[in-house]
Amino acid sequence: MKPLVVLGVVVAAVSVFALLGRPKVEAPESQSAEQQTKTVMNFDQTSPKRSDKLVLSEDEWKARLTPEQYQILRGKGTERPFCGINLEDKGAGAYHCVGCDLPLFKAGRKFNSGTGWPSYTEPAADDAVWYKKDTGYGMVRTEVLCARCDGHLGHVFDDGPPPTGLRYCINGTVLKFVKDSDSR
Repeated sequence: MKPLVVLGVVVAAVSVFALLGRPKVEAPESQSAEQQTKTVMNFDQTSPKRSDKLVLSEDEWKARLTPEQYQILRGKGTERPFCGINLEDKGAGAYHCVGCDLPLFKAGRKFNSGTGWPSYTEPAADDAVWYKKDTGYGMVRTEVLCARCDGHLGHVFDDGPPPTGLRYCINGTVLKFVKDSDSR
């Protein structure tokens, strides 16, 4: 085998082991089973209705976003682990969607998951994101999308820390950090 192929196989195996080997975090007792299920299993499959919905043509999206942002936000791509922006941002503020400027995640809910992508325990507001069943790559996952522009943000998993037990694994390239003094 070629060295790069071997390296790719090793990285994939380590990633799978890391994800499967993690202990399952139990949700807090204060959150009912129905609330937990709604958070992770709410596969709406259709975009929420909003009065501030942003709908643009593909050409308008391409003009608004960098090629990498477009590939992730509109093409459901992903950035390489440990390479995206916003991984190390600190301080009070919120992470906004680069496509529509909707506040998506609060800085105080960010944690280091060790996965190489920015991770959060919950969205900034219940109506900031929506969820869709993702069966790509032979897996069943919960995709997280921006509720205003329907942009792909990443996925949510049930192996996060308290208080929610959730890990919103989000592409940092499609977020912009806005300090509290600058935030709406």
